[in-house]
Formats: sequence, C-alpha cells, structure tokens
Amino acid sequence: MNGKNGLITMIEFFVAMQIPTVTHQEKKISVKNGKPHVYEPDELKDARAKFEAYFAKYRPEDKFIGPVRLITKWMFPAGKHQTATYKTTKPDTDNMIKLLKDVMTKLNYWDDDAQVASEITEKFWNDVQGIYVRIENL
Repeated sequence: MNGKNGLITMIEFFVAMQIPTVTHQEKKISVKNGKPHVYEPDELKDARAKFEAYFAKYRPEDKFIGPVRLITKWMFPAGKHQTATYKTTKPDTDNMIKLLKDVMTKLNYWDDDAQVASEITEKFWNDVQGIYVRIENL
C-alpha cells in the first residue's frame, strides 16, 4: 500500500513454509592461526537460503523509509498440540527473528534492520505452517 507521497506505508503477506528451527545464534567459531573466525554451519546457510527464496517474491517495489513496525506470527506444526495455541518451546522468538530481519535487509525491504523500531513476534502451534508478516511505517 502506498501513501500520498508514493512511499510504501504497509504490506502484509503469509508465507506457507516449513519453518527452519536453526537460528542466527547458532553461528560457529573456529580458530585459525590463533585468531577466531565466525562462520555459519551448513544448516544455518540452508535456512538463510530458504528464507531468501521464499521472501524474495514478497519484497516491496520500494524500500520502507524511516521507522517501521514488524509483526510476525510463526506457525509451527501442531502435531499433538492444540491448534492456534502459543508455542512455549524453542526456538526463542528473539533468536528466530534475527535471521529473518537480516534476510529482509538483504532483499531490500528497508536499508537497515535498525529501522525496525517496533516489533511483535509470536509463535503458535497450527495446522497450517508458515509465517505471517506485516510491515508498516510508523
């Protein structure tokens, strides 16, 4: 949705996908020549690539400018859990959202994920798996 000045003001969409459970926090450190080197293990690289592939098609034509609110609702397979109830097991919401925000920055949703001045991240058990996203200018 574009505002009066032609700038994007809000988008929302649902990405039906099996959500990766690996998080940004799972980077590894190795020591080479006495110096630490941070790297992403293959599982984390795969999760990043999956997010990039799924979220590229929802990228806005123009980047969000200024402060934004990011709302995400992560829906994990219900299995033995009651559908549409909050998920209180790992991964932690703060760890889940970091990788997604990094991918959205790379895909030009905004210039820098520091623009996310308001953030709501929820996780649920659900029959339909995926991530609901709403981004709006503040």
